[in-house]
Amino acid sequence: MAADTPAPSSPCRNPNYNPDQNPNSPNPKDSSLDSLSLEPHLSPSQARPNEEDMLDETSQPSSLVTAPTAVLPSPLSPSSPIVAATSPAPVAVPTAPASVDTAKVGIPTLLHLSFNQDYGCFTAGTDRGFRIYNCDPFREIFRRDFDDGGIGVVEMLFRCNILALVGGGRQPYYQPNKVMIWDDHQSRCIGELSFRSEVRAVRLRRDRIVVVLDHKIFVYNFADLKLVHQIETVPNPKGLCAVSQQQGSLVLVCPGGQKGQVRVEHYGSKKTKFIVAHDSRIACFALSQDGRLIATASTKGTLVRIFSTMDGTLLQEVRRGADRAEIYSLAFSVNMQWLVVSSDKGTIHVFNLKVNLGLTANDKPRPAPEPNVPAVSSSLSFIKGVLPKYFHSEWSVAQFRLPEGSQYIVAFGHQKNTIVILGMDGSFYRCEYDPVSGGEMKQLECYNFLRPDQNI
Repeated sequence: MAADTPAPSSPCRNPNYNPDQNPNSPNPKDSSLDSLSLEPHLSPSQARPNEEDMLDETSQPSSLVTAPTAVLPSPLSPSSPIVAATSPAPVAVPTAPASVDTAKVGIPTLLHLSFNQDYGCFTAGTDRGFRIYNCDPFREIFRRDFDDGGIGVVEMLFRCNILALVGGGRQPYYQPNKVMIWDDHQSRCIGELSFRSEVRAVRLRRDRIVVVLDHKIFVYNFADLKLVHQIETVPNPKGLCAVSQQQGSLVLVCPGGQKGQVRVEHYGSKKTKFIVAHDSRIACFALSQDGRLIATASTKGTLVRIFSTMDGTLLQEVRRGADRAEIYSLAFSVNMQWLVVSSDKGTIHVFNLKVNLGLTANDKPRPAPEPNVPAVSSSLSFIKGVLPKYFHSEWSVAQFRLPEGSQYIVAFGHQKNTIVILGMDGSFYRCEYDPVSGGEMKQLECYNFLRPDQNI
């Protein structure tokens, strides 16, 4: 297996993309987002928190809530109605952002990219607002362009109209230490969480809001914005945090209190598990949607390890390459048979997972590989114990090569054996891998979603 080497991508066109498709409509007719109606529920006096609730992370395990508290049913589904306070916020919150003529001011600068919980959509925060895109078929669903500031974090709640926004860029639209709960159906904020330091990341579930700061993580009920848990971590400037999305089972993973350690919170069983995953600092990790598997990578970027979150058992170890690299993104397939990895080397790797989730701590961690799936390490098994560990790690089954120099995040597409790749340069790729033969992936689509007039 050769080391990571970049290769230029081939140009292609996107037949589905239409940049004029209702970009600024609050409720596009052809939008694939579920539009949820909001009903009056709280009076202004009921909506405002009392003095005991208006605390911050430096004094009590709570947060400052300065806008009407949003009240949502729990658990929330994308098709269920949302009930929220309708009284105006006691802080200056823009409720109708002014539209910007992007043709006059040029292409926006990307500040943030993330997939939604089922990888069917992705969000883009820019220096003048945010945009929502559908992955397959690709199209821009809608955008909100602000005339006086940027959005550094934008997180969707599946496909509904509730988002979490954090200001960012040189001129933040909101303060970077605040999480604004935005209802795009009303085009206004319905809730606010304030902190003493900048917000690094936000994670959403139907029943929880998770806010990540440099040294702390706060978990809130979505129903009433009440703080339910507070976690201290090692310095976490990347905002590393992942939560499971399976209803009835909440698992949260974050950096632990020591270098190379991850912390797993099982809220259902009220248990905390610490896993010493690497000798070096944790650079990236991913959690399966049901919360049973975690994949971790360190700052060395050569190995990726897959653990059971229940008992911390190391189930598998795969090798990205021989030289150091910065791992940008990890993602499990829905069936947990595959893992995709992106790094600063410009190569996307897909690994075959051979883990048995029914194992106990005393069992063998790996079953025999499937007969129709290539296993690169099998040819070296006869001299196992003689060669160094470098040769024992499993290499990727399929690869896709991209230009170096941009940061890419990855996920598995909704179509079988497909990968979706997003670049901070505005690039979108969708490619297909062969689960049997492996090798180079087939490129299906590629274009720049910020510049629809130009092909990649």
